[in-house]
Amino acid sequence: MTNPARTPLTVRLRGDGPAGPWFRFAADTVTVPARTRADVPFALAVPRDAVPGGVAGEILTVGGGEEGRVPVRVRVGGPSLAALTVEDVEVSGRTIRYALVNRGNAPLRPRLSVRAEGAFGTLLDRQARPLPLELAPGRRVELTEPWPDAPALDSVTVRLRVTAEGGARDEAAASAAYVPPAPVTGAGLLALAFLAVLGARAYRRGRWRTGTSAAAATAPAPGPDKQPAEEERHLETAGAES
Repeated sequence: MTNPARTPLTVRLRGDGPAGPWFRFAADTVTVPARTRADVPFALAVPRDAVPGGVAGEILTVGGGEEGRVPVRVRVGGPSLAALTVEDVEVSGRTIRYALVNRGNAPLRPRLSVRAEGAFGTLLDRQARPLPLELAPGRRVELTEPWPDAPALDSVTVRLRVTAEGGARDEAAASAAYVPPAPVTGAGLLALAFLAVLGARAYRRGRWRTGTSAAAATAPAPGPDKQPAEEERHLETAGAES
């Protein structure tokens, strides 16, 4: 530590982060003379049950109203295990929510692919792409995936698949029903009712026309045997007059 000031500086040191409890300093409080520097040795007491892999930590210094952090990455010996899970998938409107959890002992850089299926086929198909984050062992992060062109009316199933180096992979799915807002639904129902009324009227009108035509077609026509009788009556009447 360096003190560029003209007066002595008292600094407190401690470990922070997942590996913070492992830090052991030669002195937890150090006074650095003016315009000089001080070297503070430290050691790491790694627990016997520590999971093999990388563990992040920091050396935190506090003094003179200021705070400083020095990142330290600790590597615990042993076999490396890459394990990643995707959890709590939820589809809400134009947003897909999910959580990623590093279940292994090595830091991971996940890749994500998204696919959505509706009643009439595929609605969304995003190929695997790297996410802008590094997931430390044991870390859980909640993320969102935008879906600006989500359907207005459909029943969908959204499936997320995550992969990472070391063979880590997992997938999870969630379903959602998209229904238009109530005003739109009401207007749609009114339109359907209006069309139904028009159809019923057209059906009744068609039946009336068909019935009239059938009645006209089935009315009895004067038979040929009646015409001679009428002619005989006409001749008899003419003879009487003469």
